[in-house]
Amino acid sequence: MVIPFLSLYIASFGNFSDVYVQNWAGWVFLVTFIAAFLFAPIWGRIGDKYGRKKLLIFFSSGIGLSVFLMGFATNVWQLFMLRLLMGVFTGFIPMSQALIATQTPKNIAGRVLGTLQTGSITGSLMGPLLGGALADAFGFSTTFKWISIAILLSSVIVIFGVKEEPLPIAEDKDHKHYSRKEVLLHIVRQPVLLVVMLISALVQIAHFSVQPILSLYVEEIHGASSIAFFAGIAFSAAGVGNLLMARNWGKLGDRIGYVKILIILLFMAGIVYLPGAFVQSIWQLVIVRFLLGVSIGGIIPLRIAYIRQEAPLSMQGEVLGYNTSLRFLGNIIGPALGGFIAGFYGISSVFLVTGGLLILSGVFLLVAWYKFEYATENSSHTISSH
Repeated sequence: MVIPFLSLYIASFGNFSDVYVQNWAGWVFLVTFIAAFLFAPIWGRIGDKYGRKKLLIFFSSGIGLSVFLMGFATNVWQLFMLRLLMGVFTGFIPMSQALIATQTPKNIAGRVLGTLQTGSITGSLMGPLLGGALADAFGFSTTFKWISIAILLSSVIVIFGVKEEPLPIAEDKDHKHYSRKEVLLHIVRQPVLLVVMLISALVQIAHFSVQPILSLYVEEIHGASSIAFFAGIAFSAAGVGNLLMARNWGKLGDRIGYVKILIILLFMAGIVYLPGAFVQSIWQLVIVRFLLGVSIGGIIPLRIAYIRQEAPLSMQGEVLGYNTSLRFLGNIIGPALGGFIAGFYGISSVFLVTGGLLILSGVFLLVAWYKFEYATENSSHTISSH
């Protein structure tokens, strides 16, 4: 809800140049991801130890308070510090994924996490529209206060609506306590799990490299008339495709195997995004973005369902924390990389690099899966048949 008017809010603090506002908008936007990148594994570990429901309430209260205080900011430094504070608490969605993963049977994790992803995408589609409309109607300051009430309401829903079954402490691998070193060794010793987590960063780099320059690309191919409206459609097209398919990809992963569907989706996302460099009209771009959303829609729930399958229950929060950190790292690198490539080689080249990056991710995962899972499964089947 805040994203559409963040730069306008900064501009309202004084008579600043466009360059000053753009630079600060970048930093104010990024600082939340940087703080979240640093804190995600710490929160994941605390969630494994003390339960995830308490942390969900803590996060929503912390974000709610940070956003409420943003409505009273009088200069850009105050806003920057509050966005930094908000980043410390930005673990609600990953922690809810960890909660659902640990409370759900393995065989339906993909479908359930796909449903959660649908909720997350609906919020990211509706948020900018609602935020923009409220800011126009009531002003920036009041909008921050309304948003904080909505966030605090979510903590009330968690208090009364979520039941968490505590994990018993035992010596079996799903219930014993793991040190940070044991968790990291568990990830490193499973090459496919490690590659799945590294792909979290690569996919976010690919996805976010286009985000900041998309409206400029829309202007380039469509002209300046109704630019905000058409840029909004191009942005939302990926979300709609994502929304339609996230749950279905999760169900397919439950049935066929998460890594197999992940490999298909990475190749598919890369191939459908390459034509984005050659589009001649806004509607061609909208189709490309929609197809990207369809293919990228299953990547998050399938990754988390695979981690659910491969990591013991009592370390899943921490493993998902590292996965979230890698995602936020991608969110930080992506816009900078996209801007750099667009500046030197033109906006259309960003689509070629993005498509190539997604295909490369698919190749990495295919090689890791074939070498460490497919070959192992086949050799064990051969031994058992003999």
